[in-house]
Amino acid sequence: MTDAPLGRSAVYTILTTGYVGSTGPGVAATVSYISDGDRHVIFDPGMVAHRDRILAPLEELGLGPDDITDVVLSHHHPDNTMNVGLFGRARVHDHKVEYLGDQWRNRDAEGYELTPSLRLIRTPGHSAEDITLLAGTASGVVAFAGDLWWHAEGPADDPVAPDRDVLRASRLRVLTAADLIVPGHGGPFEADGNAPR
Repeated sequence: MTDAPLGRSAVYTILTTGYVGSTGPGVAATVSYISDGDRHVIFDPGMVAHRDRILAPLEELGLGPDDITDVVLSHHHPDNTMNVGLFGRARVHDHKVEYLGDQWRNRDAEGYELTPSLRLIRTPGHSAEDITLLAGTASGVVAFAGDLWWHAEGPADDPVAPDRDVLRASRLRVLTAADLIVPGHGGPFEADGNAPR
């Protein structure tokens, strides 16, 4: 059995491609927009040089912050969440709760479907609370994996991961379900034998 969603109607756009400075303090999140039907989703609206790095590409799609129905946070590190407040009308999803305004609803992210083409799964590793959004698209399943991978090179040994075996198991789970990976701080890469495990 695979975790892949049954639907294949989602479409996505990378709004900004993130990076991690190898010798300096700079970091930016890869922020993505995913849509399916009437759901307009932002994944990991984290740190960027300026909020226009998120809002300008969204505007090019004909959308503003109030058009976003859902925000998915892969985990609660500030570099992946810093700009969540831009989308004040959206439901915010994390590993165990859905928030809206001053209300919340407890629910486990594991297997939770926003639509038949958009499924959340738990993928601990970088932190205990990590989740991945699996999007069924016409060209295959895209995994918005947050910091399960920072970029195409991994890192193979995530220095922040509390348990390397848990990280590896989650990576293998995502690789089994996905065709393409969108990491937390880099461009998309194929979910193939070259992906760090």
